[in-house]
Amino acid sequence: MNFRVILSLLVLIFAFNSYGIIVRHDVAAGDYEIRNSELPAVFFLERQGIRRVCAATVIHERWAITAAHCVNETTLGNTIENGRRFAVEVANETREIDTVLLHPEITNEVNPEVDLALLRFRNPSIIPRPIRPYAESNEEGEVVTLVGWGYFGLGTTGRQFDNGTKRRAENRISTADTKLRFVFNDPRDRTQESLPLEGMLGLGDSGGPALISIENEFKLAGVAIGEAGGEQFTEETQGKYGSVAVYERISRHIDWIQTIIGSES
Repeated sequence: MNFRVILSLLVLIFAFNSYGIIVRHDVAAGDYEIRNSELPAVFFLERQGIRRVCAATVIHERWAITAAHCVNETTLGNTIENGRRFAVEVANETREIDTVLLHPEITNEVNPEVDLALLRFRNPSIIPRPIRPYAESNEEGEVVTLVGWGYFGLGTTGRQFDNGTKRRAENRISTADTKLRFVFNDPRDRTQESLPLEGMLGLGDSGGPALISIENEFKLAGVAIGEAGGEQFTEETQGKYGSVAVYERISRHIDWIQTIIGSES
């Protein structure tokens, strides 16, 4: 089944959209910004003008992981289908992706909502240091770091504009079942516990990571697939306080990941 058919299926399957970093209204926006040299294992897939579209994370010397629907939100799918290699910038170096492997259950009628794809680099590299997948199943309640380049906005209004700036934010995993979910808490509500750099994803950052810090080392706990829909959900108010981010839960798919990347070890 080709990438275009899979994309059509994903549009039907997912009640989410591709999502930049939406920040607290009472914290300086610059506090969320990071240099491109920070977290170098996280890279964007494509530049469209000043926009950076979709993110991926290096998890092995020869493999990265992203959301499967990003394959067709960028020109990655067409490039690979046409037998060519897809160039990306990772840690200030150009690397080429030569293979895309979609999760085997992506179109399975029993479990059709696995939005993951592994990306193989043509050549292995020890730079940057990979962020290894998180294999434990104790994610609920953990604080995660989110990284993205997409739409900026405030929790009071939602998404505003996209200037291609790399940002990171924090949030706390509220649910860990088939997916990871977390809520963008409003710091004005004293019944909620907002983190100092609490944030939410915005349009453009599907495939980006949710990172758990274990003994001062990041592990990849989740991959962004979008924002949960609901009665209050609109395209214009993505990322407002109360919105819920949805990530693929890496620990549920660790066997698939390790089977693929282990074959390269």
